[in-house]
Amino acid sequence: MNKQNRFQDENLNLSNFYKEVWVVCPSCANKAIARVNFENNTARLLCLSCGYNKETSTAIVKNGTIKTAANFYFQAVLWLKIPFKNEVFWAYNDKHLMYLEKYISATLREHKDRTNFTLLEKLPKFYHEAKNREGLLKIIAKLKIL
Repeated sequence: MNKQNRFQDENLNLSNFYKEVWVVCPSCANKAIARVNFENNTARLLCLSCGYNKETSTAIVKNGTIKTAANFYFQAVLWLKIPFKNEVFWAYNDKHLMYLEKYISATLREHKDRTNFTLLEKLPKFYHEAKNREGLLKIIAKLKIL
């Protein structure tokens, strides 16, 4: 019996992964964590390797904030990022990477009822193509050990 690897879209958006982003430390180039707290309008970048620690406000405009990924507030480079053919495969953090892995590895992809476009629907075409499955899964395996 041939059991298909099934993935059911959880209707997640990229914003579900904004609050914690793994980045390259601007001081030592090791992995650092950028976190954003939209409730108190702050973002912090912290490196456990060298102790680099920076906090900033997320208030970009008067009386408002732009809700975006934590790395944006520091212009920090993503840690989980690897070239793939003429594209770039990336993820914000381990949870984002695992979600992409489940999707890419699936031979059967199901979508629930939804009202907005999900993260998966906004992915570049190369993430969806079966011909790229093996190569992308190798990249994900490499990123998991970083």
